[in-house]
Amino acid sequence: MAIRNVVKIGEENLRKKSKPVKDFDVGLWELLDDMKETMFHCDGMGLAAPQVGVLRRVVVMEVNNAFYELVNPEIIKTKGKDVEEEGCLSVGKFRGRVERPMTVTVKAQDRFGYEFTLTGEKWLARCICHEVDHLDGVLFVDKSIDKDKYIKNGGKI
Repeated sequence: MAIRNVVKIGEENLRKKSKPVKDFDVGLWELLDDMKETMFHCDGMGLAAPQVGVLRRVVVMEVNNAFYELVNPEIIKTKGKDVEEEGCLSVGKFRGRVERPMTVTVKAQDRFGYEFTLTGEKWLARCICHEVDHLDGVLFVDKSIDKDKYIKNGGKI
């Protein structure tokens, strides 16, 4: 396992759409392991592959002391609304409020290619949405209610 560099806002790859994973092999397993180590090292709650420079649909998360790996995630159901403050390892110190669903169901595959569904509420739902957005080149600042504050302080979207 290795700690990878986290790509920062302004770098082109963060705005590109990631490609589906087709090979469930040692390369994927190493990526997942490295992403987990990087996320913990950076004190993050979630990390998407584009944040470490890999344009593949891969996410790792730890919410409420439970660790998740999502490969090729697809949000299939949402319910309710919730507004909370978010941050991002790729954005830096800025934190802003974002409206997300209160409940989210995602269909994904595990590191071996087996499909599963996961339903999360509150913080898990928020984390799933945040990380899946990364796979489509979307950052939380794009959706933030406070994005004017971000731009005013020199941030560029």
